[in-house]
Amino acid sequence: MTIPQALPLCIDLHCHSTASDGALSPRALLERASEMGVTHLAVTDHDTLAGLAEARDAAHQLGVALINGVELSCVWRSHTIHIVGLDFDHQDVRFLAALDGQHENRWRRARTIAGKLSRRNPDALLALATAHAGDDVPGRPHFARALVEQGVVKDINQAFKRHLGAGKPGDVKAFWPELDEVVRWLVEAGGIAVLAHPKKYRLTATKLRQLVADFRRAGGQALEVSTSGQTATDMAFLAELCKKENLWASQGSDFHFPGAAWSELGRISKLPDGLAPVWHYFRQPIAATGDQSGA
Repeated sequence: MTIPQALPLCIDLHCHSTASDGALSPRALLERASEMGVTHLAVTDHDTLAGLAEARDAAHQLGVALINGVELSCVWRSHTIHIVGLDFDHQDVRFLAALDGQHENRWRRARTIAGKLSRRNPDALLALATAHAGDDVPGRPHFARALVEQGVVKDINQAFKRHLGAGKPGDVKAFWPELDEVVRWLVEAGGIAVLAHPKKYRLTATKLRQLVADFRRAGGQALEVSTSGQTATDMAFLAELCKKENLWASQGSDFHFPGAAWSELGRISKLPDGLAPVWHYFRQPIAATGDQSGA
């Protein structure tokens, strides 16, 4: 893992706070980013802008440039896919209305998970998970903590292995909109739609090519080429897809909590040469002499 660009730039366009499923508050997240040398950060919480105001205040005080960000869930051919939105108008009325709908979808999913995991007293489990989520919509990590607290499992790993992991009762598919609709929301709000962590969907190479092609046809503009937990071979494959579909390249740690060396803020492998970095196309482009992005 390396700092992504030539100093003084360090750009991380994918991370999470307690406004969704991250472990750090927006302020603490910005403080850690500053400590790690991040110069430009997008806080991309799941389907919400709830942490944006606090993050903006902290970024201003710490001297970190904050880019408007969000990570939106959608469906493509029955697969749940994530789209990172960058540099959008956070006051766009139609976009905010769409986010409200996503928020309700998350509550519907949370209530369903609680019912699957605790048929006798789902309300108690939901309340406990909600408390772990800071009185907002709980996700699977919050339900895992609640199960540990209730004594159902001994730790979070066991919670996922027995109850919340892929194919388990708590692995509830949400009621998400289609991919092209989510891309449209972002584009109409003046933002950039980025297909997040493409290799994490466990699609075959053929299916992944189809996803990227459909994403581009829907109006998507960028592909997350460099992110945590992928090999150099993965990144080379994504770089070729990026070029083939004429997409811009993005990068992000997908940071959720401290202590995971593979997904630390600002520690992202450098983008391969020959790609067009997405930050060159922001409304206020980020560029510097000596930028090694290859654009």
